[in-house]
Amino acid sequence: MKTGKIPESVLKRSVLRQLHNRRDEVLMGAGVGEDCAALKLAGDEILVMSTDPITGTGKDMGELAILVTANDLASSGAEPIGVMLTILLPVGTEEAVLKQMMKEAEAACEKYNMQVLGGHTEISAAVNRPLVSVTGVGKAKKGTLISTAGVRPGMDIVVSKWIGIEGTAILAKEKEKELLSKYSTTFIDRAKDLDAYISVLSEAAVAVRSGVSAMHDVTEGGIFGALWEMAEASGVGLEIDLKKIPVRQETVEICEFFGLNPYELISSGCMLMAAADGNLLVHELEKAGIPASVIGKATDGNDRVLYNEEEKRFLEPPKPDELYKVVG
Repeated sequence: MKTGKIPESVLKRSVLRQLHNRRDEVLMGAGVGEDCAALKLAGDEILVMSTDPITGTGKDMGELAILVTANDLASSGAEPIGVMLTILLPVGTEEAVLKQMMKEAEAACEKYNMQVLGGHTEISAAVNRPLVSVTGVGKAKKGTLISTAGVRPGMDIVVSKWIGIEGTAILAKEKEKELLSKYSTTFIDRAKDLDAYISVLSEAAVAVRSGVSAMHDVTEGGIFGALWEMAEASGVGLEIDLKKIPVRQETVEICEFFGLNPYELISSGCMLMAAADGNLLVHELEKAGIPASVIGKATDGNDRVLYNEEEKRFLEPPKPDELYKVVG
């Protein structure tokens, strides 16, 4: 396709015709010439919004755009309603790429009962690979919002599932040829299949019912970045046991292959939480079939300490994600 806005015929054929899921709250949604979306909410509800770029992978971008946004909204205790998508594609991109992206996005929306509210699609020389910018919209009852800044000294720090699963799946898909020089197809397929765990909507719902005090979706910068951001937002210190942070063997081996730190690898699918009784929260999550672990405690002061048996070191501010050392 040529530089500029997507032609109306392509917009109708490969974007709008892919969109079917609808929400009752949406008064005005995606359409030719529509620049805005409009929602109606009940009097006791508040609007929650998020924004994210999807840049680290060229595969499954449509699905990932919806998942990442739904996770962000869920980490605030909100119910995801929909997304606005801005899609920028390199000059010469085939229409089939756009159509597939929209099919993926719509399938994910149907799965999580969300709606594509609108957006913008363009072919641009400003990008050399597909770029998706997502604005998410959700709703929550007044008084039920959960923030990253809700941690208090003495609270337990809990993580769901495993760290690094998103980065592991991306690396397995994008760098399969290199990985086949050492690992079997079965091993690589297991790593690819970790993207089935990227949604955190289930654990967010359980955590909200269980009285969680703070939640933070573990994304770029990995678990180390998320721990720092939660502690910084809450003004607390941390004592974290490195050996209690759950990590899959697939993640360990793929990170070793590329010389990456799994604790600083993008980790959508892992929810970081704080609760007065972390063991109770873990129990409730496991009753729902979601593995979780207490990995430490929040403390007074600003020291954010990582323990690895007898070794002690301090957590540092977030660094660029390890994924970009391999997929850039």
